[in-house]
Amino acid sequence: MSTLLQGKTALILGVANRWSIAYAIAQAFHREGARIILTYQGERQRATVEELGAEVGAVRILNCDVTKDAEIAAMAEALQAENTSLDVVMHSIAFANREDLSRPFVETSREGFALAHDVSAFSLVAVARATAPLMVNGGAILTLTYLGAVRVVENYNVMGVAKAALESCVRYLAHDLGAAKIRVNAISAGPIKTTSARGIKDFSKVLEGVSAVAPLKRNTDPAEVADAAVFLGSDLGRGVTGNVIYVDAGFQIMALSAG
Repeated sequence: MSTLLQGKTALILGVANRWSIAYAIAQAFHREGARIILTYQGERQRATVEELGAEVGAVRILNCDVTKDAEIAAMAEALQAENTSLDVVMHSIAFANREDLSRPFVETSREGFALAHDVSAFSLVAVARATAPLMVNGGAILTLTYLGAVRVVENYNVMGVAKAALESCVRYLAHDLGAAKIRVNAISAGPIKTTSARGIKDFSKVLEGVSAVAPLKRNTDPAEVADAAVFLGSDLGRGVTGNVIYVDAGFQIMALSAG
């Protein structure tokens, strides 16, 4: 076991299954010595998260639906009641209606637009507000974004717009929380075959296209994203805040491919 996160407590929101990026991050945090707390959304997810939590030595598993202020507050209150201080908060939560991902962006429904932004962007603000008081020694708040926030990615649609809002939230939160020695950053991961990615139309073509064009000529490994999260959550990342770090085999630097 390495020790980059030894003595640190990390709250990870968004572990859904063993293929999720959040689970890869939990594994890396465990490897580096962190004390891990996980959340689940509703009883249907509880057993799965408890099983995965056991694999990474999670010390606490809490229910938290980020669309409900009362549940976010209850999560923070439960940690405070146990005198738990946090050093890292990992936000790995996003959602958009499948129908809003499968049709042109111009046809996005008002309700779908609001839902995507509530779950994918505002939840970071809500979670940061609730957990910042528990970060008594400062620390790091991290989230996951994607290139679709700054470039048009076909079929990413309303989720791209929500990720753009998320990246802006990162900058404003970094400004607000910097005086408390809390750093806020995002990792922009390349496309990864997760359960949620299946909701994006023709996702396999995205993977093929990225591996053909990216400078490293391959797709992104979840473990690479996890290691970037370790860096940002550890003291090695102590001077980095308000940034979007790309972990995408270099795809984001490319324009047109010659071949």
